[in-house]
Order: sequence, then C-alpha cells, then structure tokens
Amino acid sequence: MVAMPVHRKIDVVLDSVKRLQRMGATANLLNLLQKQHPADLAQVFSELNERDRHAAVSVLLDRNSRLAMEALSELGPEVAASLLADRSAEEIARFVQELATDDAAAIVDYLPEELSQAVLELMRKKEGADVGNLLEYEEQTAGRIMNPNVFALSEDMTVAEAIAALQASRDVEMVFYLYVVDERRHLVGVVSLRRLLLVAPDTPLKRLMATDLISVRVETDQEDVARQVASYNLLAIPVVDEENKLVGVITVDDVIDVIKDEATEDIYRLAGVSSDDHIFTPARESLRKRLPWLWVNLGTAFLAASVVKLFEGAIGKVTALAVFMPVVAGMGGNAATQTLTVIVRGIALGELTWSNSRKALVKEALVGVGNGVGCGVVAALGAWALQGSAALGGVLALAMIINMFVAATAGTLIPLTLRALKVDPALASSVFITTLTDVFGFMSFLGIGSLFLRFL
Repeated sequence: MVAMPVHRKIDVVLDSVKRLQRMGATANLLNLLQKQHPADLAQVFSELNERDRHAAVSVLLDRNSRLAMEALSELGPEVAASLLADRSAEEIARFVQELATDDAAAIVDYLPEELSQAVLELMRKKEGADVGNLLEYEEQTAGRIMNPNVFALSEDMTVAEAIAALQASRDVEMVFYLYVVDERRHLVGVVSLRRLLLVAPDTPLKRLMATDLISVRVETDQEDVARQVASYNLLAIPVVDEENKLVGVITVDDVIDVIKDEATEDIYRLAGVSSDDHIFTPARESLRKRLPWLWVNLGTAFLAASVVKLFEGAIGKVTALAVFMPVVAGMGGNAATQTLTVIVRGIALGELTWSNSRKALVKEALVGVGNGVGCGVVAALGAWALQGSAALGGVLALAMIINMFVAATAGTLIPLTLRALKVDPALASSVFITTLTDVFGFMSFLGIGSLFLRFL
C-alpha cells in the first residue's frame, strides 16, 4: 500500500473537519481529531478560521486534554494562550500540566496578566512551582526554555544502581545523556547510555563518566544555546546556575524550535515586520506593527527626494536622466539586500566578528565593484540602444559601479556597527542601507550627469 503524502492527508482531514462542523456531528469530529498526530492537528487548526478553530479545540480539550494541549504546543505559545484565554484559571492550570514544564511556562507567559498569575498560583498549590520558576528567567535565555525535570545520577552510584534508577524513572521527558552530580548537585560529568550498558555492573560512575562536558548557564541567550548544540552535534545540553549546579536540560527538539523562531525573527526584522505578526493576526494589529516602520521609510524617501531636487536644472535639460534614475537606485538596493542577508546570517551564526570583519569587508567591496562593472556595462548598452547616447550609457555605468560599491560596503559595515552598539542588525540595517543606496545612487548618477551635461 502506498502511503498518502502528508500534505494530502492534512487536506483530507481539514475538509472532513469543516464538513463535520457544518453538520454539527460533534462525536464524529472528536473521533477524527483523536486519530491525528499532534503536529498534524496543529496544522489543521492553523488553517481553520478563528471561530471554527476555537470550536474544534474546545471539543478536543473537553474529551482528550493531553492530545489537545500537545497540538496547541505545536501551534506556538501565543496562539495556544489565545485559545485558552476564555477558560477558567482552574481549567488552564489542569490543561498545561499535561505538557513539559518549559512548554507549559511558554503558554502561561502569553496569557493575560491577571489570568496568568491566577494559573501560576493554582499550579504552585498543586506542586507545579517549576513553571513559575522558569518564568523568573529572562525571555530568550536558557533558563526560560530548559526543562527542570532533568535526570541526574550521583557520582557515588555504580552502573547497576544507575540502570535501576533509570528504569524506575517515570516522569523524565527524554534521556539522551546521563548527567552525573556530586552530593551538592554540582554537575561533574556525563555518561552515555551506550557506555553504561557495555561495562561491568559494579563499575562506579566516577570511573566511567566524561568530565569535559559542554554546558550552558541559565542566562545564556537561546541563540547561543542553539549554536552550541548545532556545533557539537548534541542531542541535549545541560543547564547550570552560577554555582555550576545542574538545574535543567535543553533537548534538541527545543533547539529546533529556537532555530525556527530566530530565523523567523531575523527574516521579519529585515523587512521591518514584528516577529509576532502572523498570517491571521487581526488587520488592526498588523497595521499598528507595520505602519511605524513605513513612516520611517517615508522619511528617508524624502531625504532621497531632496537630493533629486538639487539637480532639477540638469533633469530639466536632459529628461533622460529622470528615466534612468530608478535603475541606479534600484540595482543598488538589490545588491545591498544580497550583502545584508549574507552578513546578518554570518553574525547570527557567529561566523562574523570584528576580528575577521576586515576580510569580509574587502571581499564584499570587491563583489560590489564586480557587480557594478557587470551590470553597468549591460545598463550602458541598454541606455545607448534606447537613447542613442554613448555618453549617457557611460554615466549610467559609472554611477552603478559607485552605488554598488557603496551598497556592498554599507551592507557590511552597518550591521557590524549596530551589533557593536547592542542593536539587532536585522532590525535596523535595512532602513539605513535603503537610504544610503537611494541617496548615493541619485547623487552619483545626477552628479556625474551634470558634469558631462554638454555631452548628453
């Protein structure tokens, strides 16, 4: 039997959910939802309109809260919190305890403040204080995303005792590595499951453990955590406090979520869009988040317009200058976007620092000049063919070389400078670079054109 492609399966389930909701067949709807994987359910829920999504989630919450909460966790904490916000604090406290502590904390953090505090208070009474403890750490740090229910072994144990302790453990999410601690819970080593099973049962863990393990502090930025997991090919990484006491673990599934969130955030910020602006965000909310950046861009556009105004006389004499102005500015903007994308990614991955920035700057400058020559020659031929003026083609080519050099240089230096000033380079770089390429593009083209006006 040939398996149905995942996207096709989800389409079928989505159509069935919509049909059953229209029919009011709640029992059949529940039966269908309970047969789905949480990740598939999350995708189905995301494609329903707000009213139908809320209704489907409510049906599943009332009959299979574990599956419902796993699906909501896949949807993301912000969406999950919005779907739970009309429930009582008692219900939400019961629901989120179906999840791992880090996932529960993320959802509770997005609830309205009064409701969030009520849920946390109830969870503390039910021995769920771990969620509240996680929320005490700064956002986007290792402490906020870690799972505090970490499996650890005493360094005085033997292999046989360690295996027995592991078999008796029921509340551990995933065990990729066995972390070894001393009597004060300081992290002192790590043992792999494979090595544990290949040695004599009476071997002490002290003799077996590796002591050169990699760990992160609770205040470490989540992006740095993801970078370490990726660099060292880890399945999990332990989290320690300032005294090197083991307080949690971050598993690879959490790291994948971090990488996805950070990549989304950088892409959105390069476009001047808030990272919490989604496809189904209410129009009023999206307008509130996007309009300020458009106002900033509008202000910089007037700066470019003021440069054009300086050369009104030249444009009046040779109207062809006005025809080809957007070519220079547009190609400079495109080249700057290419450089900016490469540089911001290099900064995000830790590949680019001040120490090696000179090499990157020289390389990008050479690429900019090369792009300028390559595009400038083609543009010059095009201008010559359209206007019958070789001089105009030469002016266009020279201006394009200058502007693409400026675009490459600015695309390298601006994000590096912003990073040094503790400003997210993905957030503010595009505004500055767009302004520079427009201003230098117009100034170089119109300025050179004015100098050679008699030949045009």
